[in-house]
Amino acid sequence: MSENINIPSGLDKKEVYRSLIPQIKALVEGEKDTIANLANIIAAIKETIGFLWVGYYFMKVAGDRNELVLGPFQGPVACTRIGFGKGVCGTAWKEAKTIVVPDVDLFPGHIACSSLSRSEIVVPVFINGKVVGVLDIDSKELNQFNAEDAEALEEIARLISTIL
Repeated sequence: MSENINIPSGLDKKEVYRSLIPQIKALVEGEKDTIANLANIIAAIKETIGFLWVGYYFMKVAGDRNELVLGPFQGPVACTRIGFGKGVCGTAWKEAKTIVVPDVDLFPGHIACSSLSRSEIVVPVFINGKVVGVLDIDSKELNQFNAEDAEALEEIARLISTIL
């Protein structure tokens, strides 16, 4: 297991992700604990790219309904439970697709866990074709996320599905 993330300076965003992903794989290799692995994946993303908030929500059964429940994260205090179709996370879960929000103030029903969040990307994690959770990332900057982020974070989401 690797215990350090080393990203050379001066790389563009695509190269940063290209360097980060194999290091995340090495970070979780051989470790069987899901929470430990998720915590390290979240920390690696947050520390490497410097986003405001990075976290994972588990889809869990809650009585007669399902909801997203907060898992490992780094950043300001977060919403603990999110309903199906609610906010960006619940919408990504409902639509089973990555959602990029350039300006959270313009997203209908956005759940403002932190007033510092300006843009967001949410990537569903699938097992056997079903959404089992979401990777949620917020930025202090408008228009922070694009197709490069979506592609790389979807690869990380596929990696997450193998450790759940």
